[in-house]
Amino acid sequence: MANNRKKTKKRNFIYHIHPPTVPWRTLKFTLTWGLGGGALVLASMQVITGILLLFVYSSTMSKAYDSILILQHDVLFGKLIRNIHHWGANFIIIVLFLHMLRVFFTGAYHDKRKVNWWTGLGLFFCVLISNFTGYLLPLDQLSYWAITICTNMFEYIPYIGIPIQKLIRGGAEIGQVTLSNFFAIHIALVPIALAILMLFHFWRVRKAGGVIIPVSLNEDAGDESKRVPSVPHLVIRELTVALVIIAGLFVFAVFFDAPLSGKANPGMSPNPTKAPWYFAGLQELLQHFHPFFAVFVIPILLVSWLIGLPFLKSGNNYGGTWFVSAKGRRMGLISVGIAMIIIPVMIIFDEYFLNFAAGTSEISSMTANGLIPVAVVLGFLFGLYGWFQIKYEALKDEGTQSLCIFLLVSFIILTVTGILFRGPGMALCWPWNITLSEIASIH
Repeated sequence: MANNRKKTKKRNFIYHIHPPTVPWRTLKFTLTWGLGGGALVLASMQVITGILLLFVYSSTMSKAYDSILILQHDVLFGKLIRNIHHWGANFIIIVLFLHMLRVFFTGAYHDKRKVNWWTGLGLFFCVLISNFTGYLLPLDQLSYWAITICTNMFEYIPYIGIPIQKLIRGGAEIGQVTLSNFFAIHIALVPIALAILMLFHFWRVRKAGGVIIPVSLNEDAGDESKRVPSVPHLVIRELTVALVIIAGLFVFAVFFDAPLSGKANPGMSPNPTKAPWYFAGLQELLQHFHPFFAVFVIPILLVSWLIGLPFLKSGNNYGGTWFVSAKGRRMGLISVGIAMIIIPVMIIFDEYFLNFAAGTSEISSMTANGLIPVAVVLGFLFGLYGWFQIKYEALKDEGTQSLCIFLLVSFIILTVTGILFRGPGMALCWPWNITLSEIASIH
């Protein structure tokens, strides 16, 4: 009887994470690409390496940078641990972003899955906050000035921008209070929020029925004989993905060191001063739009759209089908092509001929220079959506998806431009004219 109780407890613990059986169709790797589990593995690695780093790191302005030097040169495997922590923080952003794209492009955010989408958004923003706050902690020249640039952006938010900036910095300038605030948020508040959101997210995924199954694979959904035990079929696959990710992260950390420049010098800023790579697209927007629109209006519209996305229904049940339909895939490819032609041309044209963002740093100066580029972009987006509707008789899902692909590719191009094609003074230049230290500043 005692043995039976132990087995029942073990089964209950395992099956709290997974149901006893799963449809065999959901075991197909290409349904999820292991992205959700991969993000969990990377988050776990961040917790483990972060705890190890705490044994050496000192969160004071006078000792923070020196503690990183001690970690890298005097602590056994200290450099490797920091490398794993640094690159894991960057990779988790990419993995979560790809996971959200997978959910979006398979339509797994409608009806009972909309809460999953919202908690996923919360997780993604928490990871961004974690990376942003952790970026300052080495207190080297690049991190100090990157955080300075990012927090300066709050000045362009009307009325509340400067109070928010002072709240984040703990004063007018980046100093000890800023470092203490960022340290506390990075090691305590964000991990707690992530843990709560992850548990709730996984619970909601299971409550929604697990992985969404494409209609093409769902013809025999009522056949219970097509279900297999979670252990070992699902667990073995998850363990394999986890081991591959851990091994890949270790290998990458061995060959590529986390960047570390000279000690922070508030009196001398590097040229160019760039935001972290995940905010490079936002910084590039500042080169082309009035700061009020680039820093406030556009992000607010983007976040609002992401939150409201589950309510944009068309009544079509394409259950897990990638890109809605064959027509949706064609329209998506056309959107990619249009973005790859239009956006670089617009960047170059604005840089050398129009320069709309020049002289529009004041919030109150809502002149034609600030409004014209916004009006042009909105007009182009409405026109593109209308063209898809007329040309392809697109459904709402297909048209919305095509527009989203255009915006996604556009933002990727802006990000790449900010990282590789902006040199001294944030002027456009070829990548081979940018030094390795300037490229390293985006990490």
